[in-house]
Amino acid sequence: MSTQPDSVLDQYLERYPQTRYLDAYIPDLSCIIRGKRYPIEEAGKLFHDGMMLPGSTFLLTVNGDSKDPENLGYSDGDPDEIAIPIVETLAPCAWTDLPTAQMMLTLTGLDGTPYYYEPRNVLRRILDQFDSLGLCPVVAFEPEFYLLEPDMDDETGPVPAHLPSTGKQPTATQVYSIDEVEEFSRYFDQVVSVCKDQGIRISAISKEYSPGQFELNLHHVDDALLAADQYVMLRRTIQGVARIHNMRATFMAKPFPEHSGSGLHVHISLLDKSGKNVFSGDGQYGEMDSLSDLMRYSLGGVRKTMAESMGVFAPNVNAYRRFRPDSYAPIRDDWGFENRFVAFRIPKSNPEARRIEHRIAGADANPYLLIATILAGIHYGIQQKIDPGPPTIGDTVASQSRTIPTEIDQAMSLSRKSQFLADYLGEQYIRVYTTCKLEEYNTFKAREIQEFKWYV
Repeated sequence: MSTQPDSVLDQYLERYPQTRYLDAYIPDLSCIIRGKRYPIEEAGKLFHDGMMLPGSTFLLTVNGDSKDPENLGYSDGDPDEIAIPIVETLAPCAWTDLPTAQMMLTLTGLDGTPYYYEPRNVLRRILDQFDSLGLCPVVAFEPEFYLLEPDMDDETGPVPAHLPSTGKQPTATQVYSIDEVEEFSRYFDQVVSVCKDQGIRISAISKEYSPGQFELNLHHVDDALLAADQYVMLRRTIQGVARIHNMRATFMAKPFPEHSGSGLHVHISLLDKSGKNVFSGDGQYGEMDSLSDLMRYSLGGVRKTMAESMGVFAPNVNAYRRFRPDSYAPIRDDWGFENRFVAFRIPKSNPEARRIEHRIAGADANPYLLIATILAGIHYGIQQKIDPGPPTIGDTVASQSRTIPTEIDQAMSLSRKSQFLADYLGEQYIRVYTTCKLEEYNTFKAREIQEFKWYV
């Protein structure tokens, strides 16, 4: 299934001769890792023949249930597809009890056609449209997450991880506190080291706004598929290494009603074939002429399509707890220069780094679908030459009248009816996706279960 399958695995085993197993996996619709573990002696066949895996694995709820969305699953006999290696992701799995390798997979049919319902392939279809324009997206993720105690009380729910130096629970905000980062320095050092072995560059570690909340910034890359792959690997690393340190890491969007939610900010720009950033204008930062026409159209596109895209940006009932006034989670489709309260921020930068910071999605969003939808909005704005209007300055609540959906059923209904999403992500894909998420929501309501028991 690859050009030199034996050499890829052999080279890996020469470097890591103690390897006992290989975890071959896919990140599902909710970024839950699913796949199979192979004794290393059996792993070679993965590179030759791939692994059979039901396509419906990408259509499960957050709890792993199949609801037969649009008659896919039970009704069609739950057919297998071929899961083939993404060989660039072969790397150590440093948090396992036994020496184990890990490798991501992607699904195809027998004829090699990418599996339609895999989020990674949805993104691939969007990127083909940018290839036609001669443009290359540059992407960087900034995920927020909480470090928690490993066990949860049924009454109180999750609790921030205790400070290693004192054993006490953190209670203060302490945003940007270096001391709080230092408290967990051994944990973060191992995360950085494990990521380096996977070819992932972490550019900064920050203490975020609430007790136990942190942010890791990934270095920008000019390959959107790679950026999403690396984010999946980062998530798995953050959670796996946390277990070694007797903690639990969660990307739940709003684990604490009284504290800040966790976002997944995306920095994005476009390069032409010569490597020039086409978002940059000739003017001084903060002025409209510092933005190129392509960047203004891109802003117009993501603004115009924001409301109907919320089903992707906020994929479950908990995700909508983030969106409230007087928080850093945007509640309106506004944009601005160096303004952290808008949905689309233009960070202060040199012209070469001119970019959009997309601040809407929660940390529980699927990264492939998130980038695909952002890029679809950008492409739509460029094609339609949509003006974004003036930038928002100061109080965004007072200066804007348009709002976003605040409930999941409303958001999914808008996404399901969206001609924009149907045109870009695929009409059948949007039907199946929204069916999956609404069935998950309906099951959640029927069971009357606490959100943290589903999503932490």
